[in-house]
Amino acid sequence: MVTLAVPSCTAASGEAPAAAPTPGTGTTASARAATPGAADPTPAPTPSPYPLSTAPSTVPAVREHVPARGPGWKPAISGRVIVGADDASALTDEGKLLAGELGMGFAEAQDAGPGDVQLSLDAGASETPESYTLTVKDGRAGITARDEAGVFYGTRTLKQAVKTAGSAPEGTVRDAPARPQRGLNLDIARKNFTPAWIEDRIREMGDLKLNQLGLHFSDDQAFRIESESHPEIVSTPHLTKADVRRITALAASRHITVVPEIDSPGHLGAVLRAHPDLQLRDIQGKAVKGAVDISNPAAAKLIDELLREYLPLFPGGAWHLGADEYQALVVRDPQASFPRLAAAARERYGPTARVQDLATGWLNDRADVVRPSGKALKAWNDGFFSGGVAKAAEDLQVEYWTGRELGARPPLEYLREGRKVVNLNDEYLYYVLGEPNRFTYPTGRRIYEEWTPLVLRGTTAVPARYGAQILGARLAVWSDLANAQTQAQVAEGIRTPLAALSQKVWDERQPQRSWAEFKALTDRVR
Repeated sequence: MVTLAVPSCTAASGEAPAAAPTPGTGTTASARAATPGAADPTPAPTPSPYPLSTAPSTVPAVREHVPARGPGWKPAISGRVIVGADDASALTDEGKLLAGELGMGFAEAQDAGPGDVQLSLDAGASETPESYTLTVKDGRAGITARDEAGVFYGTRTLKQAVKTAGSAPEGTVRDAPARPQRGLNLDIARKNFTPAWIEDRIREMGDLKLNQLGLHFSDDQAFRIESESHPEIVSTPHLTKADVRRITALAASRHITVVPEIDSPGHLGAVLRAHPDLQLRDIQGKAVKGAVDISNPAAAKLIDELLREYLPLFPGGAWHLGADEYQALVVRDPQASFPRLAAAARERYGPTARVQDLATGWLNDRADVVRPSGKALKAWNDGFFSGGVAKAAEDLQVEYWTGRELGARPPLEYLREGRKVVNLNDEYLYYVLGEPNRFTYPTGRRIYEEWTPLVLRGTTAVPARYGAQILGARLAVWSDLANAQTQAQVAEGIRTPLAALSQKVWDERQPQRSWAEFKALTDRVR
């Protein structure tokens, strides 16, 4: 959405307005000049050779552009990206990155010269986190924000403007995201994605102003990150801890939080292959796929050891606890099918407790392990239950993905409870390799034309009054049939859906560009 704030005195044609005649006389300016004693004529304004500027072409589109007349700004060899001494420790990385991308020099300096780009922090700028102002005037460009992320996003706008038009337009951009969480979720457990591939996605995300990368690295098929506390569970190939440190460092440089997920108490098949004694079994003694016995203290001990091991490896401010699809709770009568779990629930929570209460206790116990780190806590929506004795901790964010599961609750139930919700609607935002279980690959067009963050389940939006509780959204890649696509095919397949998502979480208003125009623009800024 582009807002053009056009000064009312400026002619729409792009020409300067003509000088008005002097009131009260019919004398021309030339005649007055020739008359002895006449007052000096008012000089006519010099017509501007430049048309009124238009908003830069970027993905996502800027929210507001105040046009002006002037040549704009374009990178030149003589130009520099500069930061002041007070901002050098915070903004040097952003400055050097932009300078390298635009083929310019970088310097620590207070005053911008002709052709320069100045990056600066201003504590008195907009109160909205990640917002920025980009000003192009007098042959210079300036990016100002209250935080480093805002400055970085301003550099992305400048970079894309140069890429799409060769220059940044004269005038002022004021820009800010609609939602604080915007990103991509990757299932690297069922399909191995190389560090280089993940790093390429991070660079792509940064340019799209996305700020969260979820890493689902433990599942039934594999456990994909090196472990020192439990090396017996680690699959080959996997990410080393050195790989993870490089990934998180690159992400931090793009102001992206990496959100790790050790899914439990389900989806633990890779762990159970090394620890079959922790396997959940039903009343007939049949092993339950991927599920640990949550009545067994040894299962909790192992998962907590992994959580404590990985907490320092991921310095970002969020952690995903999983909690989805615990198979003991997808049967019609969990108490009858799993009497051992039912007995443990009654022992802990009283005579009316059920298996779901024991599962809620498991989730809360894992949250207690992570909470002292200060990280925001997340869990999948089907790990939250209604009507039980035990209640999920209030600070857990609901990652809403499905209404398909047995007993799945509609989004309004979570919102009415006052919970914060993140949108991973499997109707629009699930890229499931091989398209099993009636999934189809999401299209950028559907996201762009139909979806907003309020559309949490299916195709129906929740009431707008709940908008503040919806923190944002992520596109999710799930590797159910890992060999259905190569890494390159996945990257290409998610490219336009990810761009469309970036537009709708940055500005969820109806876009001005048609889908065809937006698609062409995504190809240009790629």
